[in-house]
Amino acid sequence: MAPIPTPSAEPDDSPDTYVGLAADRAEHLARERGWPTVRSLPPGAIITMEYRVGRLNFEVKGGRVARAWKG
Repeated sequence: MAPIPTPSAEPDDSPDTYVGLAADRAEHLARERGWPTVRSLPPGAIITMEYRVGRLNFEVKGGRVARAWKG
């Protein structure tokens, strides 16, 4: 039987550090810090609720990160 895959670990990074940054700068910084998936969303976007290890989400208003969360 094949082994059960283990998800990769998330970077030891707080999403709160991205709030207020320009969206392009925040995405660049997140990738430098090891986030494999970075997703920028407009306010009120309809998204699925599944948690994805290694994904960092940004809600972007006026070109700046207004909210950031894992998953």
